[in-house]
Amino acid sequence: MEPDAPRQNLAIRAYRELKHDIIRGRYAPEQKLLMSRLKEYYGASTGPLREALSQLVADRLVVAISQRGYRVAPMSLAELNDIYDARAQLEGLILRLAIERGDDDWEASVVATAHRLAKVTDVSSPDDLLDDWDLRHKDFHTAIASGCNSPHLLQMRDTLFNQVERYRHLWLQETVMSPQALAQKRQEHAALVEVILARDADRASALMRDHLMTPVPIITRVLQARGID
Repeated sequence: MEPDAPRQNLAIRAYRELKHDIIRGRYAPEQKLLMSRLKEYYGASTGPLREALSQLVADRLVVAISQRGYRVAPMSLAELNDIYDARAQLEGLILRLAIERGDDDWEASVVATAHRLAKVTDVSSPDDLLDDWDLRHKDFHTAIASGCNSPHLLQMRDTLFNQVERYRHLWLQETVMSPQALAQKRQEHAALVEVILARDADRASALMRDHLMTPVPIITRVLQARGID
């Protein structure tokens, strides 16, 4: 039997909205997600919300509690360091393969997305800056990774990105509004593009790992200030 399309659409919408709110900190780590409040806030019935919550459990953003519903997944310094290190190592490998396998169209997409990212300077509000810069930043790194031509590696990359995103947002809130931080990131991205175009796999992989680990000390301070260890 085909799944009911309207219900499936409601579940997808609830999943996206709830995931966005967890990442953005609307719900604190380990906060209980009461079905009655979720139904009221998201305008969805129990069925679609349960489907959404089950997907968020798979994303490791929500924890199912036996017979007692759901809670937001905890955050910890150990998880922060583990997933950032895993992501940096994987991105370094993917970049090395992309340099070996990527063609002229791949190079062009890297240059184009880097240019669009560097242009994020004039927006109407801090929230616009956060959203626009983050979207363009994702596009830039996705363009780089695409050159590896490995669907399985790219799927692993997406999984790690989902797990790191809640931590990343703490860093974005702390730094992306700062002109100094934006200037530093522009320099890092320009250096990455330079070594990618030079097809220097060793330097590019090392730069990528260093670039992706930059937020960890800042996020560590934020978590410690919130009593998370």
